[in-house]
Amino acid sequence: MTDRAFAVVRAGALTTVQDLGRPGHAHLGVPRSGALDPSAARLVNRLVGNPPDAAVLETTLTGCAVRPRRPVTVAVGGAPCPVTVDGRPAAWGAPVRVPAGALLDVGAALCGVRAYLAFDGGVAVEAVLGSRSTDLLSGLGPPPLADGTVLPLGRASGPHARVDTAPQPAPPRELVLRVTFGPRADWFTPAALRTLTTRAYRVSSASNRIGLRTEGPALERAVQGELPSEGVVLGAVQVPPDGRPVVFLADHPTTGGYPVVAVVREADLAAAAQAPPGTPVRFVGVGRR
Repeated sequence: MTDRAFAVVRAGALTTVQDLGRPGHAHLGVPRSGALDPSAARLVNRLVGNPPDAAVLETTLTGCAVRPRRPVTVAVGGAPCPVTVDGRPAAWGAPVRVPAGALLDVGAALCGVRAYLAFDGGVAVEAVLGSRSTDLLSGLGPPPLADGTVLPLGRASGPHARVDTAPQPAPPRELVLRVTFGPRADWFTPAALRTLTTRAYRVSSASNRIGLRTEGPALERAVQGELPSEGVVLGAVQVPPDGRPVVFLADHPTTGGYPVVAVVREADLAAAAQAPPGTPVRFVGVGRR
């Protein structure tokens, strides 16, 4: 194994390799996948001199710790969290030089859910269908990180940014999701549609990269029975039999048989990726997407 690599010392609750995903393969049953907070992933790549689509690590709540085999420039962004190099505090949201063999620890999120760790040169695992992203639903891409895993790094392509820190949006205190009703809004009563946009929901602890699940009032169906499976898109608000809306995220299935009452604007989904369990959710009806 070349020294252009790093070893995983602490994998954390769920750490995966992500880039900007593999769009264009829904007809094959393959979702887009990719970083749930793509703006954060692009920013940490820019801080270390990578192109926007370089592969990074996406952590979940508890962070991770790695030991590079060569000197690297790294940047951590997304959910605010402590960063240390061999136990010494290091900057979050800025380029950091890590010596070969040093322990880089990305700590637990202080707020938000997902932090992003970029290395100069990017994580150079093999691409599948044009992307290095881990897809938890289809199983494409590398598996989630495990302690002791060694992953390769690419060659640095440019100088890192000359900044002390880069501003990043704070995780939401309230998650506001703009929705366009349809394609199956007629499967729900008028009262249910009012409930969706006027009542309070909260992020469920059962949420994951496939979907953001909600807790709150159930939506009453006007049409019983089930649909034949039909295509669903990123941001679809699907309503399973318990009536609680589920917002499909990057690893969502490409088809489904539960009715989709509305679709969330894609611009609002990055905030959904950073909303921890218990965060209030408000659905707001808007015009065409």
